[in-house]
Amino acid sequence: MTGGATDLWGQWQKHGAQGLSGARALAAELDRIARQGAIASPVTTNRGLTARLRYLNSRPGRETLAKHGVSTRLLRSWQRGARPSAPKLDAVDRAYQERRRDNLVRSGALKRLLDNDGRGRRIEVYPVDQTAVPEQYRRPNISERSVQARYVWDDMVIAWGKGDMDTLDEIWDDIITDLDSDYAAYAYVGSIGIGA
Repeated sequence: MTGGATDLWGQWQKHGAQGLSGARALAAELDRIARQGAIASPVTTNRGLTARLRYLNSRPGRETLAKHGVSTRLLRSWQRGARPSAPKLDAVDRAYQERRRDNLVRSGALKRLLDNDGRGRRIEVYPVDQTAVPEQYRRPNISERSVQARYVWDDMVIAWGKGDMDTLDEIWDDIITDLDSDYAAYAYVGSIGIGA
């Protein structure tokens, strides 16, 4: 990943700061939001497995299962009473998460939630952890910040859906410029929270 916010702090880890790029923090937070409303029962339970397989019972769903190594023949053997192995249960869960992500992007539901009728959402920004950084190398006065983000959600959700970290990095760069002169200190963060 080059350009954008990630280059602003250069060797941010050099002295032991702990965190992740703003783009990765955005992706992680969108993953968290997408999990809300998802099937709560673990895939390891009969209920959780059945619910995921029901969700994936369409041509695109079966294609996603096959991509993750769960064939139609294997599904039939499970219907006849065979017990899925732990790796195959994990494959079903990955297929479910991928398909759900695709559906959230395609339907526009996630964009609408985050756009909030044009009002956008507030993003809480938590700085990198500098506790392991020697005092003389710490960046001073880095605290939690908050920014109201508008008009970025459509592009952000599309980039997240594609796993496009370069575009997420550019979007993060746009978001943190609202932090004025401090924005370079937030190219990397401890985490973020989106009020959705």
